[in-house]
Amino acid sequence: MDAADFLFPRDLEVTPIQYPNILFIGSCLSEAYVIRLRDLYKESKIDYILFNNAAELPEKDDDEIGHFDLQYIQLPLRSVLTDAALRQVDAELSRSPVDWIALGKANIDRMLENAIKYNLQTGILTLLSNFVVPQRHISASLYDENGDSDLCFVVSELNKYLSETARCYANMFVADIESIAASVGKRYFLDDAIVFSTHGSVIYPDWSGHEHMPYWTAPDPGRIEPIPDLGTTYENRTEEFFRTVFRQIEAMYRSFKQIDMVKVVIFDLDNTLWRGQLVEHYQPGEKWPYSDGWPLGLWEAVHHLRRRGIMTAIASKNDQHLVEQKWDDAVQPPFVKFSDFVAAGINWEPKAENIRAILQKLSLTPASAVFVDDNPVERESVKAALPGIRTIGSDPFVIRRILLWSPETQIAKRSSESQRREQMLRQQFAREEERASMSREDFLSGLGSTLSIWEVADHGHRTFSRIFELVNKTNQFNTTGIRWGLEDYRAYFESGGTIHAFSVKDRFTEYGTVGVVFTRESRIQQFVMSCRVLGMEIETAVMAHIVAVLRRDRGASTIEGQIVETNSNTPCRDVFKRCQFVEAGSQRLHYALAPGTAPRVSPHVRIEVTDG
Repeated sequence: MDAADFLFPRDLEVTPIQYPNILFIGSCLSEAYVIRLRDLYKESKIDYILFNNAAELPEKDDDEIGHFDLQYIQLPLRSVLTDAALRQVDAELSRSPVDWIALGKANIDRMLENAIKYNLQTGILTLLSNFVVPQRHISASLYDENGDSDLCFVVSELNKYLSETARCYANMFVADIESIAASVGKRYFLDDAIVFSTHGSVIYPDWSGHEHMPYWTAPDPGRIEPIPDLGTTYENRTEEFFRTVFRQIEAMYRSFKQIDMVKVVIFDLDNTLWRGQLVEHYQPGEKWPYSDGWPLGLWEAVHHLRRRGIMTAIASKNDQHLVEQKWDDAVQPPFVKFSDFVAAGINWEPKAENIRAILQKLSLTPASAVFVDDNPVERESVKAALPGIRTIGSDPFVIRRILLWSPETQIAKRSSESQRREQMLRQQFAREEERASMSREDFLSGLGSTLSIWEVADHGHRTFSRIFELVNKTNQFNTTGIRWGLEDYRAYFESGGTIHAFSVKDRFTEYGTVGVVFTRESRIQQFVMSCRVLGMEIETAVMAHIVAVLRRDRGASTIEGQIVETNSNTPCRDVFKRCQFVEAGSQRLHYALAPGTAPRVSPHVRIEVTDG
């Protein structure tokens, strides 16, 4: 298996995309990336700026930068540690020894100050490459290995510093080239077996051609012995390294844009979450199936998914009371508990129906779910009943890697909402149970709902990352279905557009930031809201507040809005009608709110204006 597919699995990928337009800023290694990418992706815009030491980047206006989806910064290690690293002996003999780590950090700061110019200017998505750590210690002695003068140790420490530094900037993430190098195998491409340690580039098999006629442009060097082809001396996988770097860029871009993102993973149990069948193979006095290996990896994977805000659930043909009773028999050591799953459909009904009920309970569509089952018949049955769902499970030795390493299960940055999602859902379930036992009016009046709403006028606002996440992953209550990139937000703000974001809390839980409304002049362009608060009449309260703001601050009389139907947004198609808007003109799904008319705010919702 190629390292690109091994490290960045494609099994959960549904939507094909054009390779992103990229501006590379870096050394000759970046130029090599550009040459290959231009050949591979002729339809993409790939450009390059040579950057060594602390060069000044050329001036570019926002529109020029806006042609790129991301920039890729590759600081040359040679410039970071300077060529003095080639003569460490001089530094050791000096009365003032060089602190290589301090020198490297200072130069990283100095170089990044210039290299991130376009990021600061427009907020463009920025991938910052780290350094490939040299393959072998070439320190002064065995005793000095992993000391402050050992380049392996120094470069490892500088990689840590790069990660710390990247977190200080908006939309900047580290592209971990060191991990790619480790998987491909540094011996197959890294040039430090031939060139100096801080060069940090790749071996090209044709180098040995420079020692042979007719490639030699000067007189024949007159070597005594013929030199073998470099490809026979060192097996070369430079092209595999390049392919994996390019796939990492694509994978990080997909994760940042939240393309095909997974929101819930639903597991079968027998021969999926553990070996064997719970009732038949875990009987007292008999030898039980081996629990080491892939089951341990899956149990840990459940918790890593939960940390990312991805919910986990169970759909199994079993007796639930037996599953709960014998759970600890199959799960040894007890790394995962039955209570770690937010929902369970364990009975003898078709799995597709149980999964459908789970998705309905979680307010999710099949396209947001992955079903893991060892039975190919069950997988096909679920796919037929729930179009759009993704299924895996045939090979237990690849499930963990697919679930944890796929771009579709990565998130760019955890929000407080994603960290508390599971807790909020459990509280939401408690809310729904109470709702079922009361009249709608009594239930709503007893909720104690508070709607906090604030305006966002630029991408520097502290809630922007959550807004970006919410808009690009919400399908059902999304009046147009439009996804927004960073450049879209920048252009929107510059043209006078405003975002109204809001959060909700009630006596059960704090739901966090759950909605975003885009407005410009007298028009409501897009209304996005998490379905977690659907049915609480929050959307009408939000609409009433925004209508009042547009009339007070912008002098709007008639307020306009529009619905663009998508495959998923049925829940929001009547939001304008419910807020007293009427269809306007001959265009279907275009709405207008007449002067003097305003949406009604339910008395159980208290509105407060905050700064977010």
